[in-house]
This record gives sequence, C-alpha cells and structure tokens, in this order.
Amino acid sequence: MLTLLRATTLVLVAGAPGLLPAVAGEKNLKPPENIEVYITDDNSTLEWNSSDGTVGNVTFSAVYQTPEMDDWIKLPGCQHTAGTKCYFSLPDLDVYEELQLRIRTEKGNDTSSWSEVYSFIPFKKAQIGPPKVHLAAEDKAITIYISPPGTEDNVMWSLDEKAFTYRLVMWKNSSNIEERIETVHPGGKIYKLSPETTYCLKVRAELLMYSKIGIYSPVCCINTTVENKLPPPENLEISANNESYILKWDYAYVNVTFQVQWLHGFLKVISGTSLHKWEQIPNCEHIKITYCVFLRKLLPKGIYYLRVQASNGNSTSFWSQEKKLNTAIYTIIPPPVISMKPVNDSLRVYVNAPEVPLIYEISFWENNSNTERKYQGGKTDFTIANLQPLTVYCVKARAHFVSESWNKSSIFSDIVCEKTKPGNSYKSWVIAGICIAAVFIVVIIYIMKNLLRCFNYVFFPSLKPPSNIDKYLSEQPLKNLLLLTTEEQIERCSIIENTNTNTIMKETNQIDEDHKRYNSQTSQDSGNYSNEDENTGSKASEELLQLETGSPETNS
Repeated sequence: MLTLLRATTLVLVAGAPGLLPAVAGEKNLKPPENIEVYITDDNSTLEWNSSDGTVGNVTFSAVYQTPEMDDWIKLPGCQHTAGTKCYFSLPDLDVYEELQLRIRTEKGNDTSSWSEVYSFIPFKKAQIGPPKVHLAAEDKAITIYISPPGTEDNVMWSLDEKAFTYRLVMWKNSSNIEERIETVHPGGKIYKLSPETTYCLKVRAELLMYSKIGIYSPVCCINTTVENKLPPPENLEISANNESYILKWDYAYVNVTFQVQWLHGFLKVISGTSLHKWEQIPNCEHIKITYCVFLRKLLPKGIYYLRVQASNGNSTSFWSQEKKLNTAIYTIIPPPVISMKPVNDSLRVYVNAPEVPLIYEISFWENNSNTERKYQGGKTDFTIANLQPLTVYCVKARAHFVSESWNKSSIFSDIVCEKTKPGNSYKSWVIAGICIAAVFIVVIIYIMKNLLRCFNYVFFPSLKPPSNIDKYLSEQPLKNLLLLTTEEQIERCSIIENTNTNTIMKETNQIDEDHKRYNSQTSQDSGNYSNEDENTGSKASEELLQLETGSPETNS
C-alpha cells in the first residue's frame, strides 16, 4: 500500500511540469492594438487588432471616460465581444467633447491589461451619411424632396441641420454620363428637362463651414410626364419703384389668366413638404395681364420666392420656375443730404446718412472749373484740405451699398457750393506784404530826404560862410572886422606924451601889418570880404598918416 502511494505521488509530480505552460499562457493575455473609431451620423464603430483573437473563448470589453468623469464606465454594445469590432451609441454624450476609450482581452476569469487610451472628439470624427431622397415628376421638371442625414432625433447634426447644402448629380437613364451637377434645396426643382424621359440622380449633404463632405444617397430614377397642354410662364423678372414691386413674365398663349404666389425664403432650407406653404399675393389672382404690381410693405426685409401659374378654364399649367426676391437688392437708396462749413483753407463736409452702413462718393470742384476731384469713404463727416483760400468750391455726393452678392448706388445729391476762408498761408502773405511795404516806405523816405538836401544845397545855399573860412573866425575881434555891421568900430587912441609917439606908431604899424597879412589870406576866398578889408585898411593908414604928420586935431 505504501509502495502504491509513493508511485502515485511520483506520477503527479512528473505530470506537473506539463500543466504549467497552459496556466502561464492564460495569465499572459495581450491587450488589443491599433484601435480606431468610425462614426457615420449617430452610428459609431470601434475596431481593433489582437494577437489573441484566434484563441478560442477570447472576448473583448471596452470602457470610456470623459474629462468630467473620475471613473471609467462600460461602453454599451462593446462588452464581452467575440470579434474585433463592436457598435456603440451614446445619445446623451456631448459630441463636441473629448472622449477616451480603452479595451482589454478576456478569457474565462483571466484578463489582459488595458490597452493604450484612445482619445477623439466625436463631431470631428463623424462622417455625414447619405440623405433620404424622394422625387416627384412634371413634364419638364422634377421636384426633389430631401430629408437631412441621420434620424429625426439625431444628436450629431442637431445643431447644423439648417446649415446643410445638397449637391445633386443627374443624368438620363439612357446614358451613364453625368449631365448636370448643381446645388438644390429640399423641395427644390430641376427645370428644363424633356417630357417622357427617365432621369436618375443622387444627392449628398455638405457642411462647408466644417469642410465635411457627405456620402451620396442611393441612385433614384423617375420618368417625366407627358407634356402639359398649357406651358408654365417663363422669364420672370422683378423691378421696383418707391412703393411697389413689379413682377413681369412671358407667355405665348392668349385668353388665359394668371395667379402669383410667394414663399418665405427660410422655408426653402427646412426639410419637409408640409412647411412649404405658398401664399397668394393680393390683387394678383385671376389676372389677364402678364405682370403683377404689389406693395413693398407686403414683403418686408428678407428673402422670398415668387412663382406664377397659368389657367384656361379647367386646364392649368405647372408652376413657373421660382424667382428669388432679395428685398435688399431692390431697396432704393435715397441721395444723401450734404452740408459744408469752411474752415480756413479747408471745407468740412457733413453727410446726413441712414443707419445702414454705406460708402459715400464725394465729387468737388472749383466753381469756375470743370475738373472734378473725388473722395470715397464710409465716414459721414470729413475734411477736404489744401484748398485755395477765398475760392468757391462745389460739392455733390452719392451713396453706395456694396456686398458680396450685389452693389447698389443712389443718384447724386443736390450741388452745394461754399467759399473758403483766408487760410494761414494767406495771413502769412499779408504780414509779409505789410513788412515789405514798411521797409520800402522807410527807404523811400530816406532817399527823398537826401534828394531834398541836395536840392536845397544847390538852389538855396546857406548864408553861413564855408567851413574852411568859418574856422578862422573863432576870435570875436576878427569876426567883427569881417562881418558887415551898421556901424564900423574904430579903435580910439590917446597921446599922453610925445615920447610915446614912436611907441604908438610901432604899435600901429604892427597892427597894420597884421591886417595886411590877414587881408591877403582872406582875399582869395571872397571878393566881398577883400573889399571890406581894403577899405578898412585904407582908413587905418590915413589915421596913422595924420598921427605922423601931426595934424592940428591931434596936436591940440
């Protein structure tokens, strides 16, 4: 018995190494790799690769987390999945918020570690699915009813449903060549087709603001009907005046009546035929003329669509091709009202403008000139500078409305003229002129003064002796001798003794010599003074002679 127990124990021990590899393989499961998410509308697909996918009884489970969550949550539709793909949907999820996923491999009670975290934003990952298309045929047109991608309560495009545009590709069924590619609205029409012809088309949705291009819808085909007896009106045109719109059209048949309907433009981009509620234009029903006049206030600011239908008894035509009416295009811009104020050598121009942002074109010119200069800008007041002072300038203006789709201008305003004031440069010239005139007057006065002095010197000489003579007359006795006086002064002498005769005679002779010497000098300057000296000298000689001879008078 003991021997048998030992043998059994040996067999168990020997068999143990063969069991270890299997247990080790289960505990070393590898996590999935190459995780990728694909989203179309609200439908999401999670795919991955796994090296353990071929091993039997291996499944996979995924969890997700958002930045606001602290814990990982099981991803619905992706728990214990046998394959390497699963489908999930999170209707309460914010599609603009980051989402994190991770997956692990499972086999029985054993699991691998979690895979690397895969992060993405659902809206950026999402692909626009195909729209739903329904067609209705006329003889020369096809109406296309389009439902946006996704379900009615979709989450992915709920905020962008009105932003979808739809691109259509259409061709005749007898030809595989794609003949027409154009943009359509839900409920829009494709015109200018042939009656009793099969046409095929496909449509895709686009979100151009996000650069997203959708998947084409399945191909739809339809036959146009037999040509109607009454053709629809053609070539619709719209014009406007101050108070009314005028819609005109062409029609070849006579004895028919017409009716005109309108539709709000925003209804064209909303899917669903029940919302396309066309309304009758007053006074444009059962009319026999090919135009309709209605008040502008009937259609306030916005975008509208108009259509016309012809009738003859019980026969009616299909509706005409719709005409788009953008009221802004037909808005009449009144001419601006301008005023001016002169400021020195500039003109300040004021424009009385409406609240609508406009661009103003200003033309101005000198009143006596035909050369116009222009200024353009969005300001309602501006200055025209560097003008000629004290000059009349005329100004006129008109308004422009510029947009990406159309431009419109008003007529020119009334002409306004204004005279500029003296500018700073004019004042400078005046001051400079005054200064120059003052200097000129001073120079003229100086010149005239000198000319007058020369004139007086030549024609009216002064009685004063010349300077070369006057300097010798500094002594009063000699001056008295030379100058003419009423009574000639005579030197009186008295003889006290005879012994003094010689002395007196010597003195007299000395005086006589002095007079002669002075007379000889002054005789060269003036004849008048020389004659007086000679007379005076002769009288003095006579007196001296009487003294020498001893006249009776002296002796007595």
